[in-house]
Amino acid sequence: MSLTLPPGLVVAAPCSGSGKTTVMLGLLSTFAKQGLKLQAFKCGPDYIDPAFHTHATGRPSFNLDSWAMPRATLAEIAARSLGADLVLIEASMGLFDGVAKPGASGNGASADIAALTGYPVLLVLDVSGQAQSAAATALGCARLRCDIELAGVLLNRLSSPRHRQLTEDGMAGAGIPVLGALAKQADLTLPERHLGLVQAGETADLSTRLRALAAALSEAADLKAIRSAARPGCVEAGGKAAWLPPPGQRIALARDSAFSFLYPHHLEGWRAQGAEILPFSPLADEPPDPGADVCWLPGGYPELHAGRLAANAAFLTGLRRFARQAPIHGECGGYMVLGQGLIDGEGTRHAMAGLLGLTADFSRRKMHLGYRSAKLLQAAPLGAAGSAFAGHEFHYARVADPGEDRPLFHVEDANGQVLGDAGTRRDRVSGSFFHLIAPLQAGGGHS
Repeated sequence: MSLTLPPGLVVAAPCSGSGKTTVMLGLLSTFAKQGLKLQAFKCGPDYIDPAFHTHATGRPSFNLDSWAMPRATLAEIAARSLGADLVLIEASMGLFDGVAKPGASGNGASADIAALTGYPVLLVLDVSGQAQSAAATALGCARLRCDIELAGVLLNRLSSPRHRQLTEDGMAGAGIPVLGALAKQADLTLPERHLGLVQAGETADLSTRLRALAAALSEAADLKAIRSAARPGCVEAGGKAAWLPPPGQRIALARDSAFSFLYPHHLEGWRAQGAEILPFSPLADEPPDPGADVCWLPGGYPELHAGRLAANAAFLTGLRRFARQAPIHGECGGYMVLGQGLIDGEGTRHAMAGLLGLTADFSRRKMHLGYRSAKLLQAAPLGAAGSAFAGHEFHYARVADPGEDRPLFHVEDANGQVLGDAGTRRDRVSGSFFHLIAPLQAGGGHS
């Protein structure tokens, strides 16, 4: 059965750093100002961009991931757009960039999502250092896959009117519509840190910045043409969607600037399955609700707040007390806080909860990045032993001391290469650097 979606576009680029997030937020802010009801999505594993989308639109933005999510799951998440006037999907990396071995519905490329939904692509092109040659890149993107459609391009980082004219001449010769042209403007950039943009909740004067982006896009883009280029989407509904079961009926959930990396589809899915969410803030020295069935510490940026967390006695004492009666699970940043200590970027060691043996070290950073398939070696809040999940890893921490706890997962990368055991468990407490995206189903495409 096919499900028709509202008109939409995929905002993509040939490579990272082209300005697609700037354009995406500018378009969302502009169309929101016009009174349109918008639904935003983000391709692939990303926590930060959807939070900016949510700020701009006033409604949750969800992730669509062709490597980790079966088509039924993608369809149910895409259906969150029903009733919207316009759907905008922000791509990740380059339009065709993914992994070598396909997963549940594709190889993780944003082009997969464009093909699966039928939405045309608005290509953001950084044309600095080129002019007519940019048309060759656009033409390649238009023709590489026959199952996607290029609506047009938005030229970014133009240096002069002459630069714009020459670039537009090249696009005209290639038969590619130009739907907007942005000059170089340093004040339109958003602040960044090592995992990408600074979080929406931490960005100073975010509303003012979004208004500036909206003003720039209103002047530089043909908004009428962009909206006209949007086409109704379509997904194949039916089949069984893969949702993460709630780890408990009442979930004490850490939620603040240090613990903000939880995918919206998990939170919505837990609530839809009858779970009650009990948020608390470790940064405000709040302990988890002792009446909860489970405590969940998401990822985030605890390394930026390590001293403050180490000094928050009510939080740490409450966490240790909770562990004596009910399960606790930590993902990435949450995992590090459950450990013995966290060494910050300056080399200072901060004592953490001590519920696991791990000591994480940011003083000698090393990137760990990529999709992962993980199978539970023992029962945990995530499920029974043998339960399998698709997810990803993205952090810069080294393990200074793994401790002597039992391993939690057996892990493979996106190509099926065995990475070994990962994560740990001690008594009721478990954690790992692995971020869950979706449960794996039999025949789901992962090894």
